[in-house]
Amino acid sequence: MDLFTREYPPEVYGGAGVHVAELSRVLPRHVDLRVHCFGGPREADGVLAHREPHLADGANAALRVLGANLGMVAAAAGTELVHSHTWYANAAGHLSRVLYGVPHVVTMHSLEPLRPWKAEQLGGGYALSSLVERVAVEGADAVVAVSRGMRDDILRVYPEVDPERVHVVHNGIDTAVHRPDRGTAALERHGVDPDRPIVLFVGRVTRQKGLPQLLRAAFDLDPEAQLVLCCGQPDTPEIAAETAALVDELSAVRKGVVRIDGMLDPVSLRQLLTHASVFVCPSLYEPMGIVNLEAMACGTPVVATATGGIPEVVVDGGTGLLVPLEQRDDGTGTPLDERRFAADLAAAVNRLLAEPALARELGAAGRLRAEREFGWDRAAERIAGVYGGVLGS
Repeated sequence: MDLFTREYPPEVYGGAGVHVAELSRVLPRHVDLRVHCFGGPREADGVLAHREPHLADGANAALRVLGANLGMVAAAAGTELVHSHTWYANAAGHLSRVLYGVPHVVTMHSLEPLRPWKAEQLGGGYALSSLVERVAVEGADAVVAVSRGMRDDILRVYPEVDPERVHVVHNGIDTAVHRPDRGTAALERHGVDPDRPIVLFVGRVTRQKGLPQLLRAAFDLDPEAQLVLCCGQPDTPEIAAETAALVDELSAVRKGVVRIDGMLDPVSLRQLLTHASVFVCPSLYEPMGIVNLEAMACGTPVVATATGGIPEVVVDGGTGLLVPLEQRDDGTGTPLDERRFAADLAAAVNRLLAEPALARELGAAGRLRAEREFGWDRAAERIAGVYGGVLGS
């Protein structure tokens, strides 16, 4: 079978890429697998890379995505089943289903209609990405949701989809890789003091991750704590400018604000997560959130918003604290009461900073939960079961 994805190591920038990298490592135990991805050639066996075509200057980026998809379809001739991840590869999956008459499985990591802020980034490409996703999901033989919350969203947003075709398979975590690491090289490299409390954020600079809300809450955090922001690539110049302005404003009134830009290498991420007193996930939209599992696997308590699939990962009072989030129903995820949300977020973080024994207890429980409940082997077995269902075997 052929798996279609935009991201594959070493070009991984988000949770969907992490998911594909880990799943493709264990799936060959169950099926013969070829992986098709974007970008330059890969050295791994069974991985075919497809470059986006050069188009006229000013052409919308979504058109280049579709061009790479066509290359994937051509290279998948002779396949028995195709499996696509995200809208970036959904067209390849749907067209393969039509062209070759084979089943198409779609894994949903997010939903385009629930990310309207992407119109700021993609312009008309957002309408195109939404169309591609809708056609692929409604036509798929099976849909995999990464959480029960995501399954509910799929059935609400795409009511034409038969509920019997939607299967929940949670993201996993490799607890041999993601584990406590007391090394301090990453902290020293980035100017983080290991002897002071650390509140850590890791995520892309995008509306859905709630970074502006966290920065507003940070004005009320314990002044002894450091705030370490590991920031991925911004979606737009506007969100980049807003974030930079908030960081500057915060840095003017408190010490210990550290911003680290770009993707972290695995060792640095592990060390920062391990040394963090609290990991904070202020997401406004989060179908599941692998990064919360990564923090838990490193033995770190999590403060996160009670939205999407997060409550299926973070147990309130068991592995962390969940912050209520009442949101507008306009699809933006914006809190109804921004000040209340910021205050609640700050209060939850401050509680764990003030109660280190509780923080240690929650962190230890998070490590156990990651080990027992979220292995990639289990996820691969369930995905293979989905394949068997659509193939009739």
